[in-house]
Amino acid sequence: MSKWTKNSINVLTYKTIGCAIEVHSALGPGLLESIYEKCLIRELSLKNLQVKSQVRVPVNYKGLQVEADLRLDLIVEEILVIEVKAVEALNPVYTAQVLSYMKLLQLPKGILFNFCSSNLFKEGQRTFVNDIFAALPVK
Repeated sequence: MSKWTKNSINVLTYKTIGCAIEVHSALGPGLLESIYEKCLIRELSLKNLQVKSQVRVPVNYKGLQVEADLRLDLIVEEILVIEVKAVEALNPVYTAQVLSYMKLLQLPKGILFNFCSSNLFKEGQRTFVNDIFAALPVK
């Protein structure tokens, strides 16, 4: 994570949101999450961004490796957690989910997208940062 700064992560966030807006503009709301996820992977790849999907999230509690099939939707450039939803309204548990993934993986930033919204930029995305992000250099 040493190559990352607040500015470079913010640029990555901006590009990722742009990719999601492109997918939403092309497809509109109302499809399955899995479709948006696959199309977002394609759009991110077209922008030459490294993306991994359905990433296993390890849970370690005081030295105990907890057996759990916990998976997050996407990680962009090994630094940005992405959770894709296509729901009528975002439930607070989705926010908790993104924050937990960020904490467990020790990653500084995450985005929650809801592709079921009419305007992805205004109401269909939430961005989160944690203490790791705050500790990064600006440039």
